[in-house]
Parts: sequence; C-alpha cells; structure tokens
Amino acid sequence: MNTQDELKIRDMEILFQPFHSRKLDTPTRIVLPAMTRGFSPGGVPTDEVATYYQRRAKHEVGLIITEGTFIDEPSASPSSNYPNFFGGAPLRGWKKVLEAVHTTDCKIAPQLWHVGMARPFKGENLPNPELPPIGPSGIDVNTLQQTTDPMSAAKIEEVIDAFARAAADAKRLGFDGVEIHGAHGYLIDQFFWKETNKRMDEYGGDLVGRTRFASRIIHAVRKAVGSQFPIIFRFSQWKTGHYDAKLARTPVELEDFLTPLTEAGVDIFDCSTRRFWEPEFEGSRLNLAGWTKKLTGKPAISVGSVGLNREFTNVFDGGPEAEAASIDPLVERMQAGEFDLIAVGRALLADAEWAQKVHHSREKEIRQFTKEALQSLS
Repeated sequence: MNTQDELKIRDMEILFQPFHSRKLDTPTRIVLPAMTRGFSPGGVPTDEVATYYQRRAKHEVGLIITEGTFIDEPSASPSSNYPNFFGGAPLRGWKKVLEAVHTTDCKIAPQLWHVGMARPFKGENLPNPELPPIGPSGIDVNTLQQTTDPMSAAKIEEVIDAFARAAADAKRLGFDGVEIHGAHGYLIDQFFWKETNKRMDEYGGDLVGRTRFASRIIHAVRKAVGSQFPIIFRFSQWKTGHYDAKLARTPVELEDFLTPLTEAGVDIFDCSTRRFWEPEFEGSRLNLAGWTKKLTGKPAISVGSVGLNREFTNVFDGGPEAEAASIDPLVERMQAGEFDLIAVGRALLADAEWAQKVHHSREKEIRQFTKEALQSLS
C-alpha cells in the first residue's frame, strides 16, 4: 500500500469514528435513512423486515432510522403494506426489529409519519378507504388545489396526541430515539409550506406561524418521552413533485424557521437534500445540514446521493443507472465539521455491506444501484 492510499484510509476514518452527543451516541457516523419499502402486510413488520435492518446494522452502520411508520390516526397511511406504529401486532413486530438490530452496537429510531394530503382518495390497499385525506387547508400537495376541508382544531389535537403516544411506545419498547417526519410535502411539511397552508389561525400566517403545528408535536413528544430521550426532526426544502420549493430562501429565514423547532425540543436535525454537495445559499458552500448546524448549534445529519454519481431517480426514469462515485468530497466536509452524521440511502439499499466495504477499501466489491439489485431489497 502506497502513502497516498494510507492517507486516504486515514482520512476516511472520520466516517467510522463514534458520534457523541448529549442524548445519543452511535458507533459510526453512517446512518441508514428512512426508505419506504412496503414489506409490512396489514401494517405489521415481518421477520424479513427485522433481517433487512439487522444486515445493515452488522456492517458498520451506526444509526438506523426506520422506514416511515404511521401514527394512530385513521388517514395517516396511503397503503396497508406500509408499517404502523400502534396496536399490538405492529408493535410486537417492531420489537423484533429492535431486538435484531440490538444484537449489534448499532442504534435505531422509528420514523413517525403522517402523509396528510399526499394520501389518495381511493386506491388499492388504501386503509380506511371511506376517509378523505387531511391537511392544514385541504389542499392537494400535487395539484395545489383544495380538495377537502381544512383540518379542524379537534383533528389537530388528535394528531398531536397520536405522535406523542407513538413516541412513548418507542421509548417503552427500547428504541434509542424517535424521528419525526416533517419533510417532503407530507402532513407536517404541508403546515410549513405556504402553498398548502392558507390558514388564518395560530397554525398559519408567516413562516414562524406555520411552524406552530410542528412545534406543538415536538413539545408533546418531549413531554411523553422525558428530557433525555433523543428527538430527531427531519425537514426539507423540496417537496415530492415540487423539487424547487423553498421554505427559507436566506439564512435569516432558515434561522427563523429552525428556532421554534429547536426551542420545542429537537436534539438532532435530519436535513434532507437530493445532493449533499450542493450549497444551500449563494455565497457559502454549506449545504442545508451545514447551515442548520451553524444556526442552531444542534448536531445535523446530511444526505443526498452519497456514493452515487447520479440521482437514484434515473434508474426508474429510463436514464443512465447510477454508478459508484468517490466519497472524498464527503470525507472532506465531515473533516471540516460541517455536519455530524451522513445518511446513505440507495447505496446501502443496494448493498447491505456498503459501509464495511468502503471502510476496508473493497469498493470494487460494492453491489451497484441497478433495477436488478433492488428487486429483492434484501
């Protein structure tokens, strides 16, 4: 091994050093992010789901954030094949997942989710098909047209309580934290975004006013789990189908947005971007996670096409398949302390041993992200 190779391996160690914070420690800096798989018939995670997560935990992933799991509100989910996080059978299934992951030193947190107006009115495997979707102003997140009534004050309270109960169950089962899904145009994000939140009450108005629903959820979760249980909050600028959307167009606006969430009790921000190397604002190379850490002082998770030279959507849109790409730019940013943890999605989906292979200079053995590689999702 030449000196250059030795230096590269030494630099890469930043990814495999333990992460320590006031409430959460992980054995490495690599995170498996939430990725919906639809392998939980009737909302119940199977033994195969436990095996799927355990395989990645065994190969140097430090933190697993589960696929989105639905809170106990009847219109939360768009498919009965997606897992619930309430009720006896689903929670027993998640207990098996937890126990499988905890045979390693990897940590795991469920992602708590409600899709809001992204739920269709009808469709195959739609739970409670007689119920309409719900959202702050009843505006469809795809068409941006109002298709149902705005959420009532009573329904808002019901949803807040459901998030808190799910978080309490996560702590009771022995999970290492929870993540609240506030990104990608789903329910909480529909309150954030001015295009889908036209309310004139305390949950609408300016950007800070539109954070009140999320802040109350975070506060309720904190009350349910106590002061020492980690709360991770995922947010994004972009929305599914609206990739150019922005909640905050300047660092000042981003600080205005993040401050109420921080004060409500967020411990770690999961900052969802499509390409980790892209700067969030002009005049600085910092990405969304970098700015979030700078403005809040909280640890931040970055994400976005790690280990791939193209976005994953190319695989499904008929374009060139994503190929392995150098992680040197990622390593350099983490050495600079721009963010604390890095979520690796599609690369880990295609190859459960991706982290370990990268760590031990076995890049040539990495299973590439292709349609064929994803068929089993094993």
